[in-house]
Amino acid sequence: MASRALLSRLSLPFFRFHACYSPALFHFTPSSLSYIVYPFHRMQKLHVSCSLAHQQLDEISQPELSCFNNTIHRLSHRRSFSEVLLVYVTILRNGHLPNGLTLPCILKACTALPALFFGCAVHAHIIRLGFEAATFIQNGVIVMYSRFGEISTAHKVFDLLSLRNVVSWTSIMSGYAQNGFPLEALHIFRTMRLDSPIIPDFIALVSVLKAYIDVGDLDQGRCVHGLVVKFGLEGEPDLLITLTSLYAKCGQVKTARNMFDQVFSPELILWNAMISGYAKNGHADEAVELFKKMVARKVRPDSITLRSAILACAQVGSLEAAKWIWEFVSNSDLKDDVFVNTAIIDMHAKCGSVVLARRVFDNIPQKDVVVWSAMIMGYGLYGQGKEAISLFHEMIQSQIRPNDITFIGLLSACKHSGLVHDGRKYFYLMRNHGVEPRHQHYACLVDLLARAGHLEEAYEFIKGMPMAPEVTVWGALLSACRIHGQLELGKYAAERVFAIEPWNAGHYVQLSNIYASAGLWKDVARVRVLMRERGATKSMGFSSIEINGKLQSFYAGDKSHPRSKEILAMMDELERKLKKSGFLPHMDSVLHDLGPEEKELSLCNHSERIAMAYGLLCTPPGTTLRITKNLRACVNCHSATKLISKLVEREIIVRDANRFHHFKDGFCTCGDYW
Repeated sequence: MASRALLSRLSLPFFRFHACYSPALFHFTPSSLSYIVYPFHRMQKLHVSCSLAHQQLDEISQPELSCFNNTIHRLSHRRSFSEVLLVYVTILRNGHLPNGLTLPCILKACTALPALFFGCAVHAHIIRLGFEAATFIQNGVIVMYSRFGEISTAHKVFDLLSLRNVVSWTSIMSGYAQNGFPLEALHIFRTMRLDSPIIPDFIALVSVLKAYIDVGDLDQGRCVHGLVVKFGLEGEPDLLITLTSLYAKCGQVKTARNMFDQVFSPELILWNAMISGYAKNGHADEAVELFKKMVARKVRPDSITLRSAILACAQVGSLEAAKWIWEFVSNSDLKDDVFVNTAIIDMHAKCGSVVLARRVFDNIPQKDVVVWSAMIMGYGLYGQGKEAISLFHEMIQSQIRPNDITFIGLLSACKHSGLVHDGRKYFYLMRNHGVEPRHQHYACLVDLLARAGHLEEAYEFIKGMPMAPEVTVWGALLSACRIHGQLELGKYAAERVFAIEPWNAGHYVQLSNIYASAGLWKDVARVRVLMRERGATKSMGFSSIEINGKLQSFYAGDKSHPRSKEILAMMDELERKLKKSGFLPHMDSVLHDLGPEEKELSLCNHSERIAMAYGLLCTPPGTTLRITKNLRACVNCHSATKLISKLVEREIIVRDANRFHHFKDGFCTCGDYW
C-alpha cells in the first residue's frame, strides 16, 4: 500500500489519469494496452516486422514466457533497447505475466532509451505484481527515476525498501551526484557508513569521489582514497580516473600525474582530466606537452580536450604552439566546432596575434554571441578600442543580442584605450540591451575613469554603486592612485582592499609603490613589515621569450643562463645606444632607497630587458621578439623598449599582466596608456 501511495503522489504525466490503478491494466487486457503502448509509441516509431527477434518469435505458435525472456536478454545484451520494449508489449499481448527475469531488463531499456512514460507503466506493473520487496528490481526503479532527474521519486522508492544492499545505496547516491546534488550524495554515503553494515564497492566510491570533486573537498577526497586502498581497489580503472580528476581539479597535479601514469592505456576521459587539471592550475607547459603526447599516441581528442589544450596554449603565450594546435584543429573533425573556434580566437589574441584571431573569426559562418564577444575581448587586450566598438556595432546590425560578457570585453577595450566618453556611454547603454551591470562592469568603468585621471569621479561612482564594492573595484582605484601619485586616496583604497583580501601581496606592493614614489621610505618599510605579519608573499617578477618555439624565462638580475656573458654584453650595447640617442632613465621606476647609479643599474637589469637581449642574440635581424611578463611593465622599460624597437629595427611584442604592447619604430600600440 505504501508503494501505491507513492505512485498516487507522483507528478509524472502517466499517473495523472491513474493508469496505475486500472484493474484492466494490471490484468493486461487488450483495452488496457493503450495505456502502456501509447506513451512508448509517442517516442519511438518502430515496426515489429523489422526485428529478427520478432520474426523468430513469430515462428513459435505459442511461445512461453521463458522464450520471451531469452529474447529480451539477447536484445538487451546487444543494446537493442527499442526492440526490448516491443517484445515486452508482445508479452502483454500474449497474456503472459512478466517475472523477476523480465523486469530488470525492461527497466534497463527504459533508462537507456530514454522512455520515462513506459518506465512509469513498468513501475506500476512491478507494484501490482508484488515485487515491492524485490530489492534487485527496485534498484532498477531507483536508477531509472534518477536517470530522468526524478531524484525525489527515486529517494521515495529507496525509503520504502525493507532490505537495502550495496547496489541500493550506490544507485541513490549516484542519482544525487549525477543530478547536481553532491552534498545530498555525501550525506547518503555517511549514513550508509554509520547506519548499515554495507561495505561500499568501487562504484559507490566513484560516486562519492565525484561528489567531493564537485564540492572541491580535497581532504575528504583523500579519506575516500584511503578507503580505496583499504578495500584493495587501487587497480579499478574507474577509481583511478576519478582519483586523477579529484587531485587534478584540486591543484594536486603531481599526485594526479602519478595516478595517471599508472594506467597503461588511458582512455580519453582520463587524458581530459589530466590536461584540464594542468591547464586550470597554472601548469600550462605540462598541459601542452601532455596533449602532444596524446596526439602522438593516436588518441582522438574531443571538444573538451581541445579546449583545455587551447586554454593552456593561451596561458603559455607561445604563438608557435598556437599555430600548431590551430593546424591540428583545422585537420580534425572538430574544425567547425563553435566552442573550439571561440577558444582559438581567444588563444591567438593572448599569444600576440589579433590578426590571426580575426582570421578565425571571419571564417566562422554562423557566429553566436560567444564568438562575437571573444573577438571583442581580443581587441580589448590590444587596446584597440575603436576596432572593438566597430565590431560591437557590426554585431548589433547582425541581430545578435549582446550579453554581459560582450560588455565586459567592450568596456575593457575602452579602458585599455583611454576612451572615457565611449566607456561611459556603453556602460549606461547596457540596460537598453537587456543586460544588468554586474560587479565586473562597475570595476571596468572605475578602472577606466581612474586610469584616465578622473579619480574623484571614480570615487563618487564607487560610492553610488548599488552593491557593496568588491576587491576588483577598490584595487582598480588603488592602482590608478599609484599611477597618478594620489597618496591620500590611495591609502583609503588600500585600507578597503586590505579589509577584503589581507593575504594578497599585490595590494601591499601597490601601496608600497605609492609611498616609494613619494619618497616616504619609512612608510615603505612599514608596509613590508605588515606584509610579513599577515603572511602575504610577493610573486617574483619574470619574463619569458619564445625562441624557435621554446620559452626561456629570466628573473631580474638573472645570471644563471649558460650564455649569461653574451646576454650582459648585449645589454651593455643596448644601454650605450640608448644613451647615445638621448634616452634618460625614469628613476621613479626604482622603488628602493638607492643612489642614482644604483637606480640606473637596477633599471637595466629588469627581466624583460634580459629577455630582449637574449632574443636579439638568438634570432636573425628583422625577427619579431615575443616576450611575456607576469607583472605590469614599468614606465622605464616601456620607454626604453619603444626606442630599442627603432634602434634595432625590430617589432617587439610584450604581454604583461594587463595587456599587450606592440612596439615598432619607436612607438607602442598602447599609446603610452596602460
